[in-house]
Amino acid sequence: MERHPKPMNAVPFDTLKLADRLSAGGFTPEQARATSSALAEAVGGADLVTKDHLDTRIRAIQERFNRVEERITASENRITLRLGSMLVIAVGLLFAAIRYLPHG
Repeated sequence: MERHPKPMNAVPFDTLKLADRLSAGGFTPEQARATSSALAEAVGGADLVTKDHLDTRIRAIQERFNRVEERITASENRITLRLGSMLVIAVGLLFAAIRYLPHG
């Protein structure tokens, strides 16, 4: 089974800059500090996905999709062959019945 790279941990950001922006936007200094601190804590524990990790996962999903699509096509071909064979047999039986059954 293919191994995928682990997602990187959160990208650090400037909490002071965020608090200043929140203050400029109307937050009280206490609200701004608490909000930026809470956000830093929440994001710090989150696993963020890198573009490479996402690209790898997308390729893996596309490969699985292609395999499923190939299996569906193979199944369709088998079903078509079976139905065609049954049709040939049914027509053959019909002609045999017409030929060998007594005519009124």
